[in-house]
Amino acid sequence: MTVDATLDPDAPAPREIYRDPVYDGATDPTVVRAADGWWMFYTQRRATHPDPGPGVAWVHGSRIGVARSDDGLRWEYVGTLEPTAPGLDAGRGLQLREGAPPVAVAETHWAPEVIHDGARWRMYLTEIDGIPTEWAGHPRRIVEYTSADLGEWTRRGPLELASDLVIDAAVARCPDGRWRLWYKDEAADSTTAVAVSDDLESWHLDGTAIGGRPHEGPFVFALDGAWFMLTDEWRGMAVHRSDDAVRWERQGGADAVILGESGPPRVGVQIGRHGSVVVVDDEARLYFFTHPWWDGSELADTDERSHRRSAVHVARLRVVEGVLVAER
Repeated sequence: MTVDATLDPDAPAPREIYRDPVYDGATDPTVVRAADGWWMFYTQRRATHPDPGPGVAWVHGSRIGVARSDDGLRWEYVGTLEPTAPGLDAGRGLQLREGAPPVAVAETHWAPEVIHDGARWRMYLTEIDGIPTEWAGHPRRIVEYTSADLGEWTRRGPLELASDLVIDAAVARCPDGRWRLWYKDEAADSTTAVAVSDDLESWHLDGTAIGGRPHEGPFVFALDGAWFMLTDEWRGMAVHRSDDAVRWERQGGADAVILGESGPPRVGVQIGRHGSVVVVDDEARLYFFTHPWWDGSELADTDERSHRRSAVHVARLRVVEGVLVAER
């Protein structure tokens, strides 16, 4: 399928499965399965906001968008998670507000990670004060929330991690029975740090999990008897493999990625970015986002709506002779 984005910047991209109907900026999707169906939580970037502010304000000031599905493939927008009270005290929570446009507040929410701990849901959310217009110089923190129903969330407070420049949490229970939280530490050259917990109540710093080339958006999952971590290198996703979810080895060498394909803007197929994986029986689905009509220019500087807009896609993941492969 070929679409000329210069003629129709709102045209759907090939094989996209979801677009945010408010600002057309669905990014960082996290997908979970619950008793009542599939839920998607995502960063609702303000890609088509008529006046988001200067610089990179359009990627800030974002709420968490929510979509629902019966099969994980056909999605409908539900609404946004909105603060239930002003301020950042421990009593403040988030509430699913259906239908209406997001409430304008001077705070930024990014990249939710949602897990079930066996008793309740937990969300690890990146929070940033205000609506920054530049990338640097603004503290970021990862804050924990809990919920019984995925719609009403109680704020438990920020985690004490390696710096005050941390985003993009990923949490999993590992083979040794301990929980680990991986995250991007921008103060450590944008590499992946890790913290460890026995009970999800207290966390202990455990150094660097993935170093080397700068990256973001770690996600960890088990498939076909092995553990895998995906990281977004802004040119596709690096794959790291482990037997214990503690020691990691990069798949294919320093330059290897999956979902690294891109074409001219008119084709609408671009590199895969920050996503999450749901394992269903022997199949794994990778939900990720792209900027379908992006032309390769610096996104932070572009005023072109068609370059800013994003869409959620899904790929099938398989392990073939020990190697993780992705099929768009």
